[in-house]
Amino acid sequence: MAEYQNIFTRIQVRGPAYAGVVLPAGDSERSGAPRYVHWMGRFGDAQLGPIYLGWFGVLSLISGFIAIEIIGLNMLASVNWDPVQFIRQLPWLALEPPAPANGLKIPPLNEGGWWLMAGMFLTTSILLWWVRMYRRARALGMGTHVPWAFASAIWLYLVLGFIRPLLMGSWGEAVPFGIFPHLDWTAAFSIRYGNLFYNPFHMLSIAFLYGSTLLFAMHGATILAVSRFGGDREVEQMVDRGTAAERAALFWRWTMGFNATFESIHRWAWWFAVLTTLTGGIGILLTGTVVDNWYLWAVKHGVAPAYPAVFPPVPDPSAISGVSQ
Repeated sequence: MAEYQNIFTRIQVRGPAYAGVVLPAGDSERSGAPRYVHWMGRFGDAQLGPIYLGWFGVLSLISGFIAIEIIGLNMLASVNWDPVQFIRQLPWLALEPPAPANGLKIPPLNEGGWWLMAGMFLTTSILLWWVRMYRRARALGMGTHVPWAFASAIWLYLVLGFIRPLLMGSWGEAVPFGIFPHLDWTAAFSIRYGNLFYNPFHMLSIAFLYGSTLLFAMHGATILAVSRFGGDREVEQMVDRGTAAERAALFWRWTMGFNATFESIHRWAWWFAVLTTLTGGIGILLTGTVVDNWYLWAVKHGVAPAYPAVFPPVPDPSAISGVSQ
């Protein structure tokens, strides 16, 4: 039976390279001769290219490259331009935002100005790529579900590095660039505001995150399990229900108690994933601007119990009779 546990694509079709549908008038042509890569075909479509970037794609890549260069060179300078130490310490290196005392002013380059510049180029790159995704979807006659899902992630990014610092009146509230420094910022942020786990929007975000992993894993597993019946050709199964669709639906009814169709499971997964970053951004935005301590907020609203009184109350010495004033 191990033969049927087909984690990798077992059959790769080779035929004339497909350049794609005709682009609207005014769009530049796709570039690069298409070719086939065997190991890409193990996980998806083996055809690589042609590629379309367009002006928005080119400008996005240029802006992203400038941002990465600023971050990388600052990190390299922090280890005295030693490439060995740069590689060795890379997870701990950071480009820090300006000090809180600077507020929203533009600081000198070595005091947070580089961080501000890198953030500007990185944000420009991300927003340009979003415009590119939206325009490509419209040009191909597709729905715009993918760019709007990407917009949910951009929302959380903008809240962390731009919107909330603006509301708090300081760039110092933003997240540093770096792997472990970013994680340290998250831990310190949670402690500073009374444990982020009591934030109801953080709770929702985690629930949607775990729900997304479960839904995507179950959907992927279901399709792989019926791929021997052609279940991977989902469009055909939607139009003309075959044995793969019927078995998958029966399995979900038996195990989950309800039927998820080839279309509905994608809607569930899309909403769960999108709501992960959407609710997470709302929770971060409310922290420090509306709620200063999430634990005290949870106690006040009956979400969490108050700490038990382990020690008896300490009397005020000045109120004890007989004590000299």
